[in-house]
Amino acid sequence: MTGRVRLTTMYPFPIDADGYIRLSSARALGFDDRQFTRAEERGEVLRVAPGVYVLPADRRPEALHRLKVQAATTTPDVAISHTSAGVVHGLDMLHADLSRINVTSATTDRGYKRKHRYIHPGPLKSADVTLVDGIWTTCLERTAFDVARTSSKGFPAALAALDSALRMGADARRMSEYGGEPRTGVGVARSALRHANPLSENAGESWGRAQMIEGGLATPRLQRRIFDKSGDFIARTDYDWADENGVVRLIGEFDGLGKYLKYLKPGEKPQDAIRREKVREGRLQDMGLVVVRWIYDDLSSGSVVPRLIAQMRALGLRTPQPPVNPATFRRTA
Repeated sequence: MTGRVRLTTMYPFPIDADGYIRLSSARALGFDDRQFTRAEERGEVLRVAPGVYVLPADRRPEALHRLKVQAATTTPDVAISHTSAGVVHGLDMLHADLSRINVTSATTDRGYKRKHRYIHPGPLKSADVTLVDGIWTTCLERTAFDVARTSSKGFPAALAALDSALRMGADARRMSEYGGEPRTGVGVARSALRHANPLSENAGESWGRAQMIEGGLATPRLQRRIFDKSGDFIARTDYDWADENGVVRLIGEFDGLGKYLKYLKPGEKPQDAIRREKVREGRLQDMGLVVVRWIYDDLSSGSVVPRLIAQMRALGLRTPQPPVNPATFRRTA
């Protein structure tokens, strides 16, 4: 259904029930292509497919990409895939390239790029595709493995995609079966799958763990509950390391803003959650635990692993040899 609705543009373009402005419908009402060209140049509309536009208001990259995907034509033999399918499934991806719609076609034996689309060659078995909100897309397991093996960001992005898929209930054995096919990047994806863990709560935590793995650190325990001597609950930590007696000595915390927003109580502001986090950290330190915190910028600069190693040495925990070069981790930023 299409109605003539005045939008936040100088032209009252028609917008349909799905939120799309279709050039064909606008032409039927007397609009011409030049008006669309002017509106696009002014940033009043965004083109998501040939002849299909949307309003730009508050469009996050993932939301805009999903609109582009929804405007595309798909079939069981030509399915949305890779990072585009990741957006459809809600996969938490690290630095995903959303500049083009990714499609896998069982009808072509070679991949090629167009201006707004990347076509990957098949095969596509019936078990490889699924229908999500009317969109034919690769299944969650195939999607995560394809993202893991093709990301230009390497092992960290692969680990983030596979961690996320496991959190969403993906079948690890089925993902490993995709690793048996001789395709580009399959070695990186297989390595990431061996380390994948559904307890990692977001792509930032996965990125940090990827740096720890690449840096040779002992594998941290994830999301462990810490209690004081009275048995009172203190915290659930992102990462922790114990000494040879199994006693927790070091805690690692990734501080993304979403972490504080997630635990807000009704009527609270982010500052309230941050203050509560500082109190929690103080109680951990009173127990003799060392807490190392970092943000995205620290992951980008490669400073996290060297800081952890310094604390591990001070606490007598096992550290990698030789020392890690921070530049090792900057390529993913």
